[in-house]
Amino acid sequence: MKVSEVMTAPPVCVAPHVSLAEVIGQMAEYAVGSVLVVEDGVLHGIVTDRDLALRGLGGGLGTGARVDAVMSPRVITVEAAEDLQVAYGTFRRTGVRRLAVLEADRVVGVLAIDDLFLDVFRRLGDLLGPLAGSVLREPPAPSSQAG
Repeated sequence: MKVSEVMTAPPVCVAPHVSLAEVIGQMAEYAVGSVLVVEDGVLHGIVTDRDLALRGLGGGLGTGARVDAVMSPRVITVEAAEDLQVAYGTFRRTGVRRLAVLEADRVVGVLAIDDLFLDVFRRLGDLLGPLAGSVLREPPAPSSQAG
């Protein structure tokens, strides 16, 4: 399975000059915990809800501060066409919770650990579905106790 089949697309992106208030609004509107910072198609960073809480508002910055003041400029990426196992390895190796997904140096999505959990649960459901159905159809075993 490819990264592109599990990632969230399109990603929520903002420009580096956007205010923290606008970023918070974008996160709330799209129900995401991170936003990619992109300008002219170039990935500059990522800002997470944790960045906002600790380095932004918790660090004494107001909601009018620019997002590039709190973003993490080091963004770990993975290619959309890569096998999902590459993403698993990248998560293990780097310890991050979100990967920006690229296609020919263009940001096309975000892959979060939560996306992998959902994929695993879906696969388990696919495996267990037929098994659960057969278990439910089987009559109960006769009781060995005489009444």
